[in-house]
Amino acid sequence: MGFLDFIPFIGKVIDRVIPDPQAAADAKIELMKLQINDAQFTAQLANNLVQSQLDINKVEATSDKLLVAGWRPFIGWVCGTAFACNYVIIPIVVFCMAAFGHPLDDVPKFEMGELMPVLAGLLGLGALRSYEKVKGVKSK
Repeated sequence: MGFLDFIPFIGKVIDRVIPDPQAAADAKIELMKLQINDAQFTAQLANNLVQSQLDINKVEATSDKLLVAGWRPFIGWVCGTAFACNYVIIPIVVFCMAAFGHPLDDVPKFEMGELMPVLAGLLGLGALRSYEKVKGVKSK
């Protein structure tokens, strides 16, 4: 619960505490100014956090060390392999085994509910890079 959630309550308190209508209106104007400043501060903070993460991503991407720059491709390969096994390889194997008279009844599958958000995020980043390539942005 942030400061902005208390604005209606504070406005009612001002009406009761300050009997002069003009003084109450002035106090509410100051409250609105605080609200605007708080919203601007929150937006600036969010912008700074995003920019900091982008700076970290640039440093990681330009690193020659495998443990720094290689973790994203590793996660991509793990998620892609699990996706391929779950939706391509296992169904083809099950179909082929059934076609040759050896049906597989209980085939284990990967729990994709946990991997799909990671894979979707990685694919989203890949789509952004594809967009950059189309627009002619060169990576360093």
